[in-house]
Amino acid sequence: MTIHPIILGGGQGTRLWPTSRKTFPKQFAPFLGARTPYQEMLTRLAGEGFGAPVVATTEEFRFLAMDQARAAGAWDTSVLVEPEGRGTAAAVLLAALKSDADPDALLFITGINHFAGSAAAFREAVRAGAEVARTGKLVTFSGAAAEETGLKTVARVGGRAIRIVEPDEAGGNGGDEGARMGLIRKSDLIAAYKAHAPELLEQCRRALESGKAEHGFFRYGGEAIAEMEVRSFADTVVDKLPGARSLTLGAACSDLGGWDAVWELLPRDARGVATSGAATAVDCDDSLLRCDEPSMRVLGVGLKNVVAVAMRDGVLVADRSKLAEIPGALEQLAAEDRVMAEEYPRYHRPWGWYESLVVGERFQVKRICVKPGGVLSLQSHVHRAEHWVVVGGTAEVTVGEEVKMVPENGCVYIPIGAVHRMANPGKVPMYLIEVQTGAYLGEDDIKRYEDIYDRC
Repeated sequence: MTIHPIILGGGQGTRLWPTSRKTFPKQFAPFLGARTPYQEMLTRLAGEGFGAPVVATTEEFRFLAMDQARAAGAWDTSVLVEPEGRGTAAAVLLAALKSDADPDALLFITGINHFAGSAAAFREAVRAGAEVARTGKLVTFSGAAAEETGLKTVARVGGRAIRIVEPDEAGGNGGDEGARMGLIRKSDLIAAYKAHAPELLEQCRRALESGKAEHGFFRYGGEAIAEMEVRSFADTVVDKLPGARSLTLGAACSDLGGWDAVWELLPRDARGVATSGAATAVDCDDSLLRCDEPSMRVLGVGLKNVVAVAMRDGVLVADRSKLAEIPGALEQLAAEDRVMAEEYPRYHRPWGWYESLVVGERFQVKRICVKPGGVLSLQSHVHRAEHWVVVGGTAEVTVGEEVKMVPENGCVYIPIGAVHRMANPGKVPMYLIEVQTGAYLGEDDIKRYEDIYDRC
């Protein structure tokens, strides 16, 4: 029988600043290698006996979720979009109702977390749980040992501990425990909601009926979503099901709730030092040094019990015993109107991404990447002119009534007020340098006339 993965793709991960931020949360950032935790989860849930994954996320991360799934080779991933997060109880039920699986099919429900063992071992543990779930029982999964993985025991059934990953307080698909893993028949799950949350079941059915598919996603009806109470899947369903069973995954499992969790999972030298990216440690002990900016270098000398993480727009230096205070410190940054408290320096958009390289008085320099097939909106600006230089690929550029192809090393001038657009008709990413000049350079100086992503 096929196991159908449902992946809850919410969460913020403020304890992992500056690599993880509100606009680019931890599940989409690479911490332990080239792949992100989201991509690793997709890889673990692929193979014989597993169906196409269904990912539940919110509006702002829908294109990021789809792009990273395709980059990981999971082309059959379905992305379901909630206009706003209403908790894991709603996210799970909506995904289960939308799933094409028959009533007797098995649903594997999981947040995005890191598993220290092999993907094959993970799949084998899930398949073992399938034998129990087919009898009508909920099966939950735990890591190897609570004291080693940040897990806590929440119940005992038949003498066996049921454990869940301790949640990041800002994580989950609405602020609760998005990292819990469970396996259950679709019919048993729907029956549990009918018994314990009938009003939520009715609201989810209306959200599904009023939803629509567009641009490769399925978006639920916003009016029904807005009526829902924010509820936890654990409190609403899991803790109310009798006779649940727990299986161990045989290796540590972590939701990467903070930098100490990353330090634990990275290779460390004989003195307990882990480095990542462009970082060098000299005479350091029990520390983590990380640099996410290729043009920079982090050099640590004589450090002990320190986490130092550098990006182009922000640097974290913290005593490992004070890591829990990072969210509060970020509130201070936000109160000072520091955009880096919440915003990532690379801004992801449906068509690709951009980042600011230099900002000065009356000018700004950006690097822009347009993915194959990506099309920016037809737009104009009141206060700024733009100069474009294509540095990779070929751009299709519209200025007024003129449409032309601009190859690598080609340039274009966009006068103030001119209606314009860029697109990438090729099969490789297109890169360009944009120089903006004018009295006001804010992102809100834009008037859209057409947009294939419905942002007008």
